[in-house]
Amino acid sequence: MSSPLVFAIFAIALISFAVFYLFYFRNWRRRKELEEPFPSVWRQTLENDVPLYSALPAALKKQLENHVQLFLAEKDFYGCDGFEISDRVRVTIAGHASLLILARPFSMYDEVRSILVYPDIYRVQAPRHDGMIVHMNEQVRAGEASSRGQVVLAWSECEEGAHNPNGPHNVILHEFAHQLDYLDGTADGAPPLSGEFAAQWQQTMSRAYESLRSSLRHHSHSWLDPYGATQPAEFFAVLTEAFFQQPGHIHKVQPDVFEALKNYYRLDPRDFKH
Repeated sequence: MSSPLVFAIFAIALISFAVFYLFYFRNWRRRKELEEPFPSVWRQTLENDVPLYSALPAALKKQLENHVQLFLAEKDFYGCDGFEISDRVRVTIAGHASLLILARPFSMYDEVRSILVYPDIYRVQAPRHDGMIVHMNEQVRAGEASSRGQVVLAWSECEEGAHNPNGPHNVILHEFAHQLDYLDGTADGAPPLSGEFAAQWQQTMSRAYESLRSSLRHHSHSWLDPYGATQPAEFFAVLTEAFFQQPGHIHKVQPDVFEALKNYYRLDPRDFKH
């Protein structure tokens, strides 16, 4: 058998295996996972630490539970600085992260591989470029996301967002919004969109982003956390926090932005707010 023929057979076999894994085995494995009953202790954690869960209609509660079940089956959690990963930690993070894809398929998180959890805000050494010179600056962070499928979170900040559902901040929502942003290969403030919706998104978000930056330049009252003005990627993440935490405020001050987010996330959090 000639070498080109052997190579062709090998390539076809490899492609066939990849197709089987991506489109059949993974879906089969997920169906089998969802046949397992959802643990009652997980449901209690959702009720206690994911406040929006209790307000969802039955169908969406079930959908959230399904996403949480798959999330916990497929994602790896690691404790940092001696932090111990408990079921409460895993379910709370999975529950908030799953809110973002509540009306979307779980495959939106296929690229997320691991979640690292610190007990509190943590320090990192980050490079700062000054021409040809690179300085290392120490930064304090509550979370971060990576295009390599890694999310880092400070548990104290996770708890703060979970127990203050109407406040401006939720680090879990923020960092997983970045993961959605990364789906098209770059964090640019626009998750994968198509056609007319993509054009409308760009126009609406660009106008709102410049409005926020202008208000800060003129020392006016900011309608959004000023951190959202640092770059478009942070604008989208901060907006996502506000959309789920303070939807009435966003609808009032930026109705076009609210509609764009509602169309993207395919739900209206105002329906579930007490």
